[in-house]
Amino acid sequence: MDPRGDDRMERLIGGILRVGVVAATGLVLCGEALHLARHGGVRPDFGSLGTNLPGLAGMARLALEFPGRGLVELGLLVLVATPVARVAFSVLAFAARRDWTYVVVTVLVLALLGLGLASGGEARTAQPTSAAAMSARTSSRNAAASRGP
Repeated sequence: MDPRGDDRMERLIGGILRVGVVAATGLVLCGEALHLARHGGVRPDFGSLGTNLPGLAGMARLALEFPGRGLVELGLLVLVATPVARVAFSVLAFAARRDWTYVVVTVLVLALLGLGLASGGEARTAQPTSAAAMSARTSSRNAAASRGP
């Protein structure tokens, strides 16, 4: 094992993580600033969070229609993709070093990450909550709170 190669690999992996997190933060902040500049006075609808996951094509369409929200979603995608990119880079780095045990283990981790990301949307959209149902629950809570104990 080459200690200089290990240090170089750790610096590259650290750079991937740093660039990914900084890029994601910048995209989310720019998207939120744009959204607030255009729609700052509108009350957010938190009942619709997680019910409409757009996918890559939908995200591009969303970025054109609603640039603020599109940038935020793109920033979140970059944030999720950053550790995946780190694992993918690790596969290449271990293969270059001919460390086949780590290549196999890292490929398995990458496959599990891919399966988790691919199946994650199905569990979230299995029980969508309509805005009307959320509004009705909020109204009933507000009515109960106004009556007192």
